[in-house]
Amino acid sequence: MRALIIGYGSIGQRHYDVLASIGSFEAIHIITSQTLNDLTTFKTLEEVPNIDTYDYFVIASETYKHFDQLIYLDRHVNQKIILCEKPLFARYQEITIENNRVYVGYVLRFHPIFASIRTLLNEETPISVSIKTGSYLPAWRPQRDYRTLYSASSEQGGGVLLDLSHEIDYAQWLFGPLRLLSSYQGKISDLEIDSDDITVITAQGDHNALITLSLDYISKIPMREMSIHTNNQSILADMINNTLKIGTKEGEIQTIALEPFERNDLFIKMHRSALGDKENLCTLHEGLTVMKTISYIQEHHHG
Repeated sequence: MRALIIGYGSIGQRHYDVLASIGSFEAIHIITSQTLNDLTTFKTLEEVPNIDTYDYFVIASETYKHFDQLIYLDRHVNQKIILCEKPLFARYQEITIENNRVYVGYVLRFHPIFASIRTLLNEETPISVSIKTGSYLPAWRPQRDYRTLYSASSEQGGGVLLDLSHEIDYAQWLFGPLRLLSSYQGKISDLEIDSDDITVITAQGDHNALITLSLDYISKIPMREMSIHTNNQSILADMINNTLKIGTKEGEIQTIALEPFERNDLFIKMHRSALGDKENLCTLHEGLTVMKTISYIQEHHHG
C-alpha cells in the first residue's frame, strides 16, 4: 500500500510517524513546502505523478485548504480512502464526493473512555449532559508565540469553536443531532488574538436531553470532562486523567481508572479503522453535520 500525506505541520508529522509505525505501507509520500531530505516530497498536489497509484490519502493541511484538496482528489483518484483532518472546513460548505470514501479525523472517538460510556448508556436514557473543555492557548505549543498559531486567527480557521469541534462531534455521536437553544461566542480574556476564546452552547439531543458545552482557551488548569445524568445514575468522564466515576441513586460512587495510553495510540486506532472495518470513524456526512452545527452557532450566537 502507498500513502500520501498532504501537509506536514505538527499534525501531518504525527500522521507520518503513526503510518510509518503501522508498517503496512511500502511508501509514504508528503506534500509540503518544507525541504525534507530523507522523505519523498512534492510541493503541490498538482505535481504528484501517477496520483492514482496511492491507496490512502491523509489531508493534514490548513483547514481553509481542505475543500479544494478534497475536490481535486475526487476528480483525480478513484475508489480510495481519504482521511481529512478536522474540522472539515472553516465554515459549512456543500460538497459532493462521488468517487472515493472520505472520513474525518475526529480521533477522540477512539479514546477508551467512550467505549465504556457507550456500554454504560446501553440501557439508559441521558436527561442532562454537561461537557467542559478548557486549556490555556499560550500553553498549547510553549516553544511558539501563541499569537502566531492559526488558532489565534479567525481568518485562518482558528478560534475555540473550530479548534475544539471534537466536542461537538462526540456530543452528536453519543447523543444525536444537536438542536441549538442558545449560544455565546466571544473573546473575554486579555489574550492577543482575534478569534473567540470562549463558546458556551445549550442544546437538546435525542429524547430532549439537555446538553451544555463550554469550550475555552483561558483555563490554566487543562480540563476535558463530561458529566452525564440519567434517571438512575450519573457518570463523570475525565478524558485527561482517564477516569470514570459512576454514581447511583443510593449514593454509591464507583471510580474506574482506565488503562493509560499514549496520544499516538488513538491515531493508530483511527488509521487502522480507516484501513479496516471503519468502526467508530467519523463519516463525511457526520463531519458535515458538525460543520452545520458550528455555522449555526457562528450565525446565531450572542457576544
